[in-house]
Amino acid sequence: MRTVPPKSKHEILQRAIPMFAESGFKGVTMRAIAGRVGLTAASLYHHFPDKESLYLAALKQAFADRSRALGEALTAPAPPAERLRLLILRLCERMQRDSTFTRLVQREILDGDEKRLRLVAKQVFHEVFAAITALCRELAPACDSFLLSTSIIGLVVHYYQFTPIRSYLPGSRPEYDQAATVARHITTLLLNGINLKQESEFRSQDSE
Repeated sequence: MRTVPPKSKHEILQRAIPMFAESGFKGVTMRAIAGRVGLTAASLYHHFPDKESLYLAALKQAFADRSRALGEALTAPAPPAERLRLLILRLCERMQRDSTFTRLVQREILDGDEKRLRLVAKQVFHEVFAAITALCRELAPACDSFLLSTSIIGLVVHYYQFTPIRSYLPGSRPEYDQAATVARHITTLLLNGINLKQESEFRSQDSE
């Protein structure tokens, strides 16, 4: 079946994203992308000057398409603890349902290219991470907002990275595959930890 050539950069990126998720930056060539999207290599270079610019644009688009729910959770008209609950639930839902973006990020981290990692941090994740950090400052003034933000992300991301082996471990249950169950556990764990931290800070202040 003949590939229908894409009409826009958006369509090119939509077709390139799964390729990068499957093979990583180094494993995909511009010629292969051109073949997948039904363009000549020269036509593809007309849209993107090099593979790095195409790859970064693909990451941006992949994250933008998937981050709207996170933004809605972070800006919801609700108390900080409820926004945290919504954020973690949306993160869990995304990680569970969208293996393409998860693999895309994992491959970038494994490649370990410092230049690309810096660009990805600044141009792809900066805005959402800053919003999560702001929520953490509001939620837990006594905690380090950067460490708390990375802990939130780490608890969710690692849980789903561990999925292939988790189901074979003692005590695993089918409900542990449900995003709502995982999100409730992580939210409770974090809020209890934050409360203990703040109570400890208050006790220290009272004893001075």
